[in-house]
Amino acid sequence: MAEPSARLELLDNDGARTLAGGRSENLKLIEQRFGVHIGQRGNVFLISGEPDKVVLAEKLLGQLNELIQRKYPLGLEDVEQASKVMLADPAADLKDIFLDTIYVTNRNRPVTPKGFNQKAYIDAIRKHDIVFGVGPAGTGKTYLAMAMAVAALVERRVKRIVLCRPAVEAGEKLGFLPGDLAEKVSPYLRPLYDALHDLMDMDRAQDLVERGTVEVAPLAFMRGRTLNDAFVILDEAQNTTTEQMKMFLTRLGFGSKAVITGDATQTDLPAGKASGMLEARVILRDIEGIRFCEFTDKDVVRHPLVQEVVRAYDAATVNKKG
Repeated sequence: MAEPSARLELLDNDGARTLAGGRSENLKLIEQRFGVHIGQRGNVFLISGEPDKVVLAEKLLGQLNELIQRKYPLGLEDVEQASKVMLADPAADLKDIFLDTIYVTNRNRPVTPKGFNQKAYIDAIRKHDIVFGVGPAGTGKTYLAMAMAVAALVERRVKRIVLCRPAVEAGEKLGFLPGDLAEKVSPYLRPLYDALHDLMDMDRAQDLVERGTVEVAPLAFMRGRTLNDAFVILDEAQNTTTEQMKMFLTRLGFGSKAVITGDATQTDLPAGKASGMLEARVILRDIEGIRFCEFTDKDVVRHPLVQEVVRAYDAATVNKKG
């Protein structure tokens, strides 16, 4: 084995244990991502490998330790995302991203961005009244928007949250709502409820829903309404028609924000039907106050294999077109 070419000594053993992770899982991940070897002796880390990779791994370990010292609850997912950030930009400062707390859940877990694009997305939502988050599954588009919405509600910057989806599978048509629609679309809206329950205590979430402070509904329920002092999120927006997208965007009232999320590669609209989200991307791009944030497979924050799945399908799509 090569002689250690960098040495990092921490102030305490507790911090060293957190940095290493259970069964040294964090160190193993960094070794894999950076192509180095990391040995640990108590609170001392010895890094060996190619000089440029050693420098980068040492910087990553140092910055992760800074997060730990700031009481950030470092987990394997954070190490994975931090590695991506550092590999993409060696000059990056992880504190600027990981310590930008959006909301603290009922389990005392901070919700923060995990990369450059998530950070840009959060900043865009803070600054603009209409923001589109477009990208593959698992990039945190909807979850981060919901965390921003819950934070705004708790801080009384808005009076209610409205979460909606175009219920394509339920045969949703504007102006036509069959009597049993609630039963039909309930499973389709479940992901929005799941995210809500992950952010706050289930009883509290249910109370807010029952009081109408948080509304989860099919997109068709938005027609004819004006939403003032509300944080409105439209999920799965790639499945909106042109008319539905226009209808949704024109519901926005005073003191409100709207976040529209979707994946351009997962459209369930009938063949030949244009996606309202993709059209909006062209029609509205130059309007001041509206921001489009793009995500890629590199921003996926689910299981590492999800990123590989997204990448493989994207490559297959390109090959078909070729």
